[in-house]
Amino acid sequence: MNQFKPFQKFLHWTTGITILGLFGLGYWMRTLDYYNSWYQTAPDIHKAVGVILISVMTLRFILKITYPTPEPLATHKPWEIKSAHIVHMAMYSLILIIMASGYLISTADNRGIDVFGLFEAPSLFIAFEEQEDIAGFIHEWCAYVLMGLVAIHAGGALKHHFIDKDNTLRRML
Repeated sequence: MNQFKPFQKFLHWTTGITILGLFGLGYWMRTLDYYNSWYQTAPDIHKAVGVILISVMTLRFILKITYPTPEPLATHKPWEIKSAHIVHMAMYSLILIIMASGYLISTADNRGIDVFGLFEAPSLFIAFEEQEDIAGFIHEWCAYVLMGLVAIHAGGALKHHFIDKDNTLRRML
């Protein structure tokens, strides 16, 4: 029996909502002009929450390795199981890339990331020329692809709930 199951569900929903919120904030930030009062504040919030998310996702990965996901339901077709696995691995990979590229954007000026005045995530290195621009491009486009996969992920859960009428979604609630 997995004693972390309720905690893993909590982390799943918390990180999911946080990632959606960070995407929305990041998308909105790009519309701000220099004179907007949120021009500096929004990116600071985005970066601070991103640093915290790195810690939470690290915990999620450790728990996922230690306490694997339950077996698929017997009603799941082999193609559904395979595609769900591919989508999950792609989402985890994109989240890692987005977090790494976000760090590279934020530390391209060799300054750390302030996390709500509690601590600073240090700038450890400058990785390459034009780091901020290249990492920014990767960060943005991986976020768009991630949102597409999130839509597929949610659509699959809703399909199982409303069309297949199985317990897939209920297991996660």
